[in-house]
Amino acid sequence: MAAAAGAPEGALGRVVSRTLTAARHGPVGLMLRAAAMAVAAVGVAWIHRAGDPGVLCPLRALTGIPCPLCGGTTVFIEFGSGRPAQAVLANPVALAGAIGIAVAPLGLGGRWWALQPKTRAWMLGAALVGSELWQLVRLGVLRV
Repeated sequence: MAAAAGAPEGALGRVVSRTLTAARHGPVGLMLRAAAMAVAAVGVAWIHRAGDPGVLCPLRALTGIPCPLCGGTTVFIEFGSGRPAQAVLANPVALAGAIGIAVAPLGLGGRWWALQPKTRAWMLGAALVGSELWQLVRLGVLRV
C-alpha cells in the first residue's frame, strides 16, 4: 500500500525535477521562467484587485521613505493588469532584475560573473542609488 501511494508522488517528483532542470538552461528555461513570472504577475494583480493589502515595504510603512526596491510588487501588479508602461515607471531597476532572471538560462549571466567583484559591487550600488532616487521622486518625497 505504501508503494502504491508513493508511485504518483515519485512520478510527480520526476516531472518537477525535469522541469526545474530545464528551467536552468537554454530557450526552454527562458520560456519556463517567463511563464512562471507571467502567472505570478497575473496572480498578484488578481489578489491586489480583490483586496489591496496596502504598503508592503516595511521601511516605507514605518518611515514613509521608500527603499530602492519599492515598486517591485507594483511592477508585477501593473504587468499582470496589462499596463506595461506603468510597470516600467514603478521601478525600472526591479524590472531589469526580473528580465535578467528570465534570460539567465540563455547564458548571458556569464558576462556578469566574468566582471571583477569590485566592478559588480559598484554597478549594483549605482543601480540601487539610482533606484532610490527614482522612488523618492516617484513617491513625492524628493522634488526635482
